[in-house]
Amino acid sequence: MLTSLANPGVKAAAKLRQRRQRERQRRFLIEGQREIAAVLDASWPLETLYYCPEFFAGRDEEALLHRCQTRNVACYATNAAVFGKLAYRDNAEGLLAVAPMPKLCLAGLPSLQAAASPLYLVAASVEKPGNLGAMLRTASAAGAAGLIVADAVVDVFNPNVVRASLGALFRLPVALADGDAVRSWLRERDVRILAASPAAATSYHRADLRGSTAIVIGSESDGLAADWLAAAESVHIPLAGGVDSLNAAIAASVLLFEARRQRLAGARP
Repeated sequence: MLTSLANPGVKAAAKLRQRRQRERQRRFLIEGQREIAAVLDASWPLETLYYCPEFFAGRDEEALLHRCQTRNVACYATNAAVFGKLAYRDNAEGLLAVAPMPKLCLAGLPSLQAAASPLYLVAASVEKPGNLGAMLRTASAAGAAGLIVADAVVDVFNPNVVRASLGALFRLPVALADGDAVRSWLRERDVRILAASPAAATSYHRADLRGSTAIVIGSESDGLAADWLAAAESVHIPLAGGVDSLNAAIAASVLLFEARRQRLAGARP
């Protein structure tokens, strides 16, 4: 059992709460039983599992520990003090893993041949970890072929993104690139670019979302950059009650599930 806060592995893992350290070590943290199970289900590699039985809630944590051991993940028991140094959640579940950080590039997204009329979500300069994590979760639930983070402001491997995605980060193909590269990639593949903008004249439910489409959502503070608006068809979500805008993740949900509805029904808008 690890009992020393000065343990080199513990110190290196605790530093992964900082973006600079994640980028330097090319590793990130995954905390929680549900999230770690999602990693194992998706066959993502795990390096290390730290666990503290004092925090177990009787949810068959031993079975998850056994799964990690059979995958040759290095498993270390800790005392409460050591686990407290590692954990980033308020209510620790006693399970925290360290995983290598993969390269997320456009080439890793499914080809058009593999996904007929693919649906992509583009998060352009989204600045809030909770929003990006929720977008991952929603895009996965709506059957999107992938999520593209353009001109990243928040780190995809931020612990709060990982947590808010509820495992979707490990199921959904994700790519990172600058805006120019993303627009070129979409144009080369004849993927229609659809931007959400409060100033658009066309309501989203009048748009045909059945073909190859990339839905672009911008930051809540600044909206979409001019380059995106110039490259895209724009739609708006009609709002009532004097509200002038929606949370970015909620706007993404509305558009993604309208696209899913049209595709499942095979119907025009």
